[in-house]
Amino acid sequence: MSRPAPTPPTASLLCGVDEAGRGPLAGAVFAAAVVLDPARPIRGLADSKVLAPPVREKLAGRIKARSIAWAVASASVEEIDSINILRASLLAMRRAIEALGMEPDEVCVDGLHTPEVAFKCRAIVRGDSLVRAISAASILAKTARDAEMTLLDARYPVYGFANHKGYSTPEHLAALKEFGPCEIHRRTFAPVQVLLQCDFPF
Repeated sequence: MSRPAPTPPTASLLCGVDEAGRGPLAGAVFAAAVVLDPARPIRGLADSKVLAPPVREKLAGRIKARSIAWAVASASVEEIDSINILRASLLAMRRAIEALGMEPDEVCVDGLHTPEVAFKCRAIVRGDSLVRAISAASILAKTARDAEMTLLDARYPVYGFANHKGYSTPEHLAALKEFGPCEIHRRTFAPVQVLLQCDFPF
């Protein structure tokens, strides 16, 4: 059974919202909100996951330079472990929307859930590949989180965060097994929970 295509957003001040980092075992979850300027189009916008890192970085610069408004926010590891990753993702989204400094006519969020905000808001499945403003938000969220994980790699070099950005790659899982979790690992995620039952100090 096919899913009907979502109605394209028509708001003049449309805010696209997406998150990055729901799946990793470490680090904060990031979200971005973007209001694109129709008078300053940006070519090449797409779901950040299908773009090579250099392309994402170039597009992120253009999004910041040409958008009417944009903002990036996050929810911490402690918040993820306290309220769960879905609620933390929605919290990061709400923070990004509220940091825009303007009132959009409509907010469109990638996925199935919407944050609690004071604006008209709807969720669009696969929105990051269907709505240009959401694509732009996915790029800003992804590049911001990748930059943060690269910085954290210098503080915790044994885990290889600059390479895998906290995802459960074989490299990361091997480092976790050898060194145990550090303070930026998500304690409520299963692979980390198992190791916390051992005698690894934080």
